[in-house]
Amino acid sequence: MKQSTWPGRSDGSRFKSLPIKHQFHQSEFKSTSKFWSASLASRQIRSSDGDFSKLPFDILTKIAASFTLPNLQAASLVCKSWSEGLRPLREAMLFLKWGKRFKHGRGGVRPNLSKALESFLKGAARGSTLAMVDAGLLYWEIGDKDKAIALYEKAAKLGDRSGQCNLGLAYLQAEPSKRKEAVKWLFQASKSGHVRAQYQFALCLHQGSGVNCNLQEAVRISLLVLLP
Repeated sequence: MKQSTWPGRSDGSRFKSLPIKHQFHQSEFKSTSKFWSASLASRQIRSSDGDFSKLPFDILTKIAASFTLPNLQAASLVCKSWSEGLRPLREAMLFLKWGKRFKHGRGGVRPNLSKALESFLKGAARGSTLAMVDAGLLYWEIGDKDKAIALYEKAAKLGDRSGQCNLGLAYLQAEPSKRKEAVKWLFQASKSGHVRAQYQFALCLHQGSGVNCNLQEAVRISLLVLLP
């Protein structure tokens, strides 16, 4: 049976965030807390005069790594410095566009997975988590799961919720499975409203897989996902 990770970037989520009531033991998500503390710290703009143009390019790129083209275009209008700093990500959107064309045979081109992967990797090299996830999906589909996981992990650490969800699913399917790591990333994606991650996280709670069993919380999350 062919295994696959969740393919959609637009998952149709109706929820802005998920209020998690389950009380986890501190040891369960110790590494996650460290990650979010570092992530939040990297997003703080420390400038006495409020000059956004002084934000270092590496931090700007990390903040905007999961931006879509419209958001990148809007951010690029803030100031000349941001426009220059976000140039690689705007270029990544072009490679992402061509990657999707080659993958699905759209825009007057024939399907070509090799060219699609090449385009996605060029976009990923410019810092786009969207391209990282799409490249990871292709690697997963052709059976190169180690490379797929590496790209998912990179996107996940940059805050991409699809990358977090796919990384969690990949860890569940790994041999041997890494259930605690899987739950950690599914939990992160769930908090930001990723429907597939919410469903899978609820399933882990129901089965006690990688986390303490909590049927009440599993049912609550499932109802949030299923009910309109």
